[in-house]
Amino acid sequence: MSSSRTPVRLLSSRLCHLYISPASSPLLRPAALQHSYNAKYAQRHASRYANSSSRAAPPSWYSTASPPLDHDPDAGTDPLTARPQNPLDSISASRQDAERREYHMRRMRFATIGLFVSVLATGLLLYNIDLDDLEQYGGKKKDPAAGKLRLDAPRAGEESFQGKPVHIVGAGEGKKITAGGHGGEGAEVELVETGTSSVPHFPRTIYLPSSSTTATSPSTLPAAMTNDPSNPQNVQNQEEYTLLGLGIRTVSFLSIQVYVVGLYVRTTDIAALQTSLIRTINPIATTLVPAEQDELRKRLLDPETSQEIWGSLLKDGAVKTAWRIVPTRNTDFAHLRDGWVRGITARTQEATAAAKKAGQSGHEFDDESFGLAVRDFKGLFGGKGSAPKGSIVLLLRDQAGAVDVLFSNGKGKSEEQVERMGRVEDERIARLVWMGYLAGKNVSSEAARKGVVDGCVGFAGRPVGSAETMVT
Repeated sequence: MSSSRTPVRLLSSRLCHLYISPASSPLLRPAALQHSYNAKYAQRHASRYANSSSRAAPPSWYSTASPPLDHDPDAGTDPLTARPQNPLDSISASRQDAERREYHMRRMRFATIGLFVSVLATGLLLYNIDLDDLEQYGGKKKDPAAGKLRLDAPRAGEESFQGKPVHIVGAGEGKKITAGGHGGEGAEVELVETGTSSVPHFPRTIYLPSSSTTATSPSTLPAAMTNDPSNPQNVQNQEEYTLLGLGIRTVSFLSIQVYVVGLYVRTTDIAALQTSLIRTINPIATTLVPAEQDELRKRLLDPETSQEIWGSLLKDGAVKTAWRIVPTRNTDFAHLRDGWVRGITARTQEATAAAKKAGQSGHEFDDESFGLAVRDFKGLFGGKGSAPKGSIVLLLRDQAGAVDVLFSNGKGKSEEQVERMGRVEDERIARLVWMGYLAGKNVSSEAARKGVVDGCVGFAGRPVGSAETMVT
């Protein structure tokens, strides 16, 4: 009798694999059906002929406890789902195939995202690396004397500015940087550090043609300075401009450097600039104390009051200014033009919104003459080609508000001429371009605005007229 029961027991345990898991079958998910299944299965081994002491224990995977209804069968913790699945069960096989496919698809998505990020990061890194800077500052520069690679950094005396050797005297905030002089050709030029190795220095003073010269000049202008031996007694009618402040224009969240921009003011107009800034804070003062200087800084950085201050100063026409722009990488005039035009468009939109808010029918920028002036400004840069790294673009604004655009390739003494690209008479164009750097909530270069504000506060902290001989 016992020999006949053994195959039945073995067959019963093997047939158990043909049962569909209650946790995986939607028909057996209710607790009542699950309990019925457990009771039926538990009684299969019960028989009046069976010996309870010799009856085989239920398999380790079997449990009479009902799994919770919200149990996840794919978690692998349910004993009923831990047993082997019937390979002939098409529902279970399809579910396993879907899970396997989803697993591989998820891995493929992660791999694709990782590949895209890696390629993008590599491209941005290569785009931002300047090979000239790596050669100069990375220690792989050839020594002309020895004909070998020199592994140390270049000395300050080996730097040059427009073909003139750079000399550094002192250290820290009190150091003085000059180019030329010391036995070199031409007059000595005092320099200011810009904060980027692509364009390391800006001159503290520059010499530009007067308004009458640019208005009647041909397509090229002489580049000699006022105190240069080739221009004795200023026969070329040039004017001296002093640096007010500078900064680096960057784009995108990666802070990619585009160009270094500095604002220059005609040296003879510094007193008028001082008077205007001082009267903004204290109408009867001749200089500002530290507390008043902080108030001036705050107003010049405020989006609303900065527009009032600079708008009044530019409309007054008592100060001639110029922007000096030097690209830190190869670019073109179309890129520069688009940046200025976007600034003009943004300012006109702000004027339109302000007019609507005030209930006015129009504003000063909605007439046809302004549209023609914008078109003329765009035309100055049409077909001009590229602006290579180190070239110089000058935006010169005279007292009447007209803007002249000058260009030089920045090669120093090898280039004796400055190209005159054109002139726009409408003062609103220059005013909006200037305001795009100096006033409002969003400016083209926040670093340049802060640099100009620091220069303005420094001038306002000195007695009127004294800053012309003491330039910071």
